[in-house]
Amino acid sequence: MTEPTQLDIHGVLRLLPHRYPFMLVDRVLEWQAGRSIRALKNVTYNEPFFPGHFPERPVMPGVIIIEALAQTAGILTFLSSDIVPDADSRFYFVGIDKARFRKPVEPGDQLMLEAEVERVLRGIWKFSTRALVGGTEVAHAEIMVTPEAGK
Repeated sequence: MTEPTQLDIHGVLRLLPHRYPFMLVDRVLEWQAGRSIRALKNVTYNEPFFPGHFPERPVMPGVIIIEALAQTAGILTFLSSDIVPDADSRFYFVGIDKARFRKPVEPGDQLMLEAEVERVLRGIWKFSTRALVGGTEVAHAEIMVTPEAGK
């Protein structure tokens, strides 16, 4: 059994093609290849979606929370597949099931992002994911991603 490993923002940037304003993972707190990952997103008032969602009471859109979970799953997919991303490497978000939203996420929250590998079949990775704030679940979903190595 290998020890869980961490990644700072520089490690995350090496693995994901996303950039501002769509980079939604700030740090990986721990991961175990082929098993699980826990990552962190610091939610700030400066996020580009808050002025329109909603001006009087900013709430992080559910689809953005799901995208943050998919990015977290994508990081684990790359790490577990031993794919070193380059300019042509991507992972694709190919499916979502059983998404539920429990509580609003607001500026100042720390969004804990968790993904656990359920199975890998024909290159498609299925994850059980959940997002928490202060230890309370705010969202969960089953997410499927597939990596594409550079050509």
